[in-house]
Amino acid sequence: MFDMYYLILVVPTILLSMWAQVMVKSTFAKYSKVQCSRRITGMDAAAVLLKANNINNVSIEAVRGSLTDHYDPSAKKLRLSEPVYGVPSISAVGVAAHETGHAIQHAVHWSPLALRSTLVPVANIGSSIGPWLAIAGLALSFPILINIGILLFGGAVLFYIITLPVEFNASNRAIKILRANNVLSEQELKGVKKVLTAAALTYVASALTAIMNLLRLVLLSRSRRR
Repeated sequence: MFDMYYLILVVPTILLSMWAQVMVKSTFAKYSKVQCSRRITGMDAAAVLLKANNINNVSIEAVRGSLTDHYDPSAKKLRLSEPVYGVPSISAVGVAAHETGHAIQHAVHWSPLALRSTLVPVANIGSSIGPWLAIAGLALSFPILINIGILLFGGAVLFYIITLPVEFNASNRAIKILRANNVLSEQELKGVKKVLTAAALTYVASALTAIMNLLRLVLLSRSRRR
C-alpha cells in the first residue's frame, strides 16, 4: 500500500520536478547568450527598478554560484549570482528583475509575502520532521504520532502553496516595470517571460510534490484505521 501511493502520487511529481529543473537551466542558458540591446546588466536592471519604486534602502551585491539569486528581507540585500550581476543578457535582466520584485513586495508590505516569511520556521520543521513522525506513527500504529506528523507537514505544504502567488506576482511586477521603464524592448521581454515561466514551473512542481506527499500520508493513515 505504501509503495502504491508513492508510485501513483509522488513519483509523477518528482519526475515533473526533474523536468522543470532541466527546463529552467536550459532556458536560462539559452537566453544568457542573448545580449540586451541596451547592454544593461542584471545589476543595472535591479538598480533601475529599485529607483523607479523609490526604494533606497536595499543594496545589491554579487554572490557566487548560478541561479543562487535571492532577496534577503532581513538584511535588505538583493543578492545576484555571477551569471546575473554583471552580465548584459536577457536571462540576467529577467532574473534580477524578478528578485527585485520581491524587494518591492517587501517594501509595500504585500501580505502574501509577509505570510510566507512567517511560515518559514513552520515549513522547515514540518518538512524535515513531519513525514518521519507520520511514518513512525504508521509503523508503530500510534494514531496521535501520525496526526502530529501530518499536521506539521501540512504547515510545510501551506508554505509551498503560498509561495506560488508570491513568485508569480514577483515575475508580473518585474515584466510590468521593465516595460514601463523601457529597460527592454517588447521582443526582449518575450525572452524574459520564457525565462521566468520556466522558473515558475519549478515552484509549481515543488508544490505539487508536497501536496501529493501530504495526500499520501493521509491515505496511509486512513487505510491503517480501517
